[in-house]
Amino acid sequence: MTEGLALLAVDDERPALEDLVRMLRSSPLVGLVDGAASAAEALVALGESGVAYDGLFLDVRMPGLGGLELARVLRRFERPPAVVFVSAFDDAAVDAFELAALDYLVKPVSRQRLAEAVERVARAKGAVPPAGDGLDADVLPVDTLRGGGTRLLARNSILYLQAHGDYVRVASDEGRYLLRARMADLEARWSQHGFARVHRGYLVNLRRAVEVRPQLNGTAVLVMADGAEVPIARRQVGELRRRLAV
Repeated sequence: MTEGLALLAVDDERPALEDLVRMLRSSPLVGLVDGAASAAEALVALGESGVAYDGLFLDVRMPGLGGLELARVLRRFERPPAVVFVSAFDDAAVDAFELAALDYLVKPVSRQRLAEAVERVARAKGAVPPAGDGLDADVLPVDTLRGGGTRLLARNSILYLQAHGDYVRVASDEGRYLLRARMADLEARWSQHGFARVHRGYLVNLRRAVEVRPQLNGTAVLVMADGAEVPIARRQVGELRRRLAV
């Protein structure tokens, strides 16, 4: 039995694939790394190699079936491998998030970022214990606005999210960002990790809340770790007091 993670790297550019395979094999958490030069080749490996891959490191743009399409196919598997996207472009990060990818790496990939992604796969598969409370095992891709780039925020760095038209404003320790997403989807994904819908327009990280502060009109605001005040719907005030008192 192979010790360590079994990974499959997928990239249609041979030099990039060889570099990725070599870097992955150097990780102490990895036991086996195979390479595939297309999504079709990857599907063959997944179905016929007999290897139960723990994770795929997957290019986004490839001839024929692309990385995003392959990731959608993998969701139909009974036990799909974890997916990490590796791309020269950052414009698919939001789509990757919606597909529950563990990470999104932009080429050229540094050894440190690749090591972080491998560790996330290991955590997802139970190969290593979670760090701290495990919240940083999930990330959120947000628009940086300047230069059209994308930044990955650790979930535990997020204070609250605010609905803003077709976007969501993200308030985090690292700054304020925009994300094209639906609040309902974020609530469904993160409610089990301490996030709560305290108002129609706000989803907050209760682990970063410090006080429920009453207002004169019978409502209240939730004071966050950075001092920001988030409105609380009247029907939520009592429940939040109970949850924060635990």
